[in-house]
Amino acid sequence: MNPLAPFEWIVALRFLREGRLQTLFIVGGVAIGVAVIVFMSALLSGLQTNFIRRVLSAQPHIQLLPPQETVRALGAGTGVVESAVLQPPLQRLKSIDQWQKVVAQIGAMQQVAVVSPAATGSALVVRGDASRAISVVGVDPTLYFRIVDVPGKIVNGTPRLTGNDILIGTDLASDVGAAVGDKLRVTAANGASNTLSIAGIFDLGNKGANQRTTYVALHTAQSLLGLAGGVTSIDVTVDDVYAAEDVAQRITTATGVEADSWIKTNAQFFSAVNAQVTANTAIRFFVGLSVAFGIASVLFVSVVQRSHEIGILRAMGIRRGQILRLFLLQGGLLGLAGSAVGCGVGAAALVMWRRYAIGPDGLPLVPVTLEAALFATALIVATFTGLLAAFAPALRAARLDPMAAIRG
Repeated sequence: MNPLAPFEWIVALRFLREGRLQTLFIVGGVAIGVAVIVFMSALLSGLQTNFIRRVLSAQPHIQLLPPQETVRALGAGTGVVESAVLQPPLQRLKSIDQWQKVVAQIGAMQQVAVVSPAATGSALVVRGDASRAISVVGVDPTLYFRIVDVPGKIVNGTPRLTGNDILIGTDLASDVGAAVGDKLRVTAANGASNTLSIAGIFDLGNKGANQRTTYVALHTAQSLLGLAGGVTSIDVTVDDVYAAEDVAQRITTATGVEADSWIKTNAQFFSAVNAQVTANTAIRFFVGLSVAFGIASVLFVSVVQRSHEIGILRAMGIRRGQILRLFLLQGGLLGLAGSAVGCGVGAAALVMWRRYAIGPDGLPLVPVTLEAALFATALIVATFTGLLAAFAPALRAARLDPMAAIRG
């Protein structure tokens, strides 16, 4: 016997060739199932990545803020005045205590990528007869621009931030009739004011943000807001966006400053992302289940059709283990062939999607990538599913009584 073509391979391939129509149908069924899994997985993964990129492109993964001021009822002797009416206190603009030390502690932590201090407060911008309420964000551009890609959102001018520069949104520029190079008078709530030159105009993709958000240099904001070297927030990005909540808890424990992750502040969005992951998993499970039942049904029919031949093989001295492996091999081959065809169909569908599913801006509606890991996983899982699906019919074939099978 040829050592390169053992008995199980020879008989398994012969059975598959003789039942060509059944083989083609089940390979086609497996291919469709794998193609659906590959296409849906890549599409939902691209959709999830796109959502997260849009949400996190304009905000840090973790933000540290100073504690809010609280009010407590005064005690009378040993008891508490139960009739006291407590009103929430006015939240004054204040700095994070010892923020330089906090920044150094966070920067030394694992999984932390960028740490950027910021000074943020409300102000009024005036140009001629036009005035608008704005939010002044003072940043160190060398750090903050690695968290929020402001340079990539500039539509006019440059993202320069020196002591007298300001970056404003497109809607604010339209409201006050300003362009790059024009001067704006910015007045803070404490009465301090400064005249700044528009260095660039950006578009954050949100009308409200484009109307209110402005960027200045950190020391400019500190002087304008009366913070005297302080910062009102510390922005952090991490290597793994899904680990942001764990890192935020570690930061709070280490520094004593409350740290909020994007997962916590965008709880509804994160729940929607998890729902997408669950839906994707459910789709893959049920498609895989249908593939497994298809392979198992075809092999059960094959066992019934070939009971006579199996009986003869058993009478010739073929062991039960060989019969078992023979049908397991058929299931694995059906899964492998179907998954290979399905991966090709899925890849073609993804290429067509990228080419023709284009939005009004000329970009893909949902960006998808052809990842080798996805196709390799689909190939392995489908082959393994074929083996599992073949186990029950293979066991039945191995247990056939040779004499009964020959007579039947």
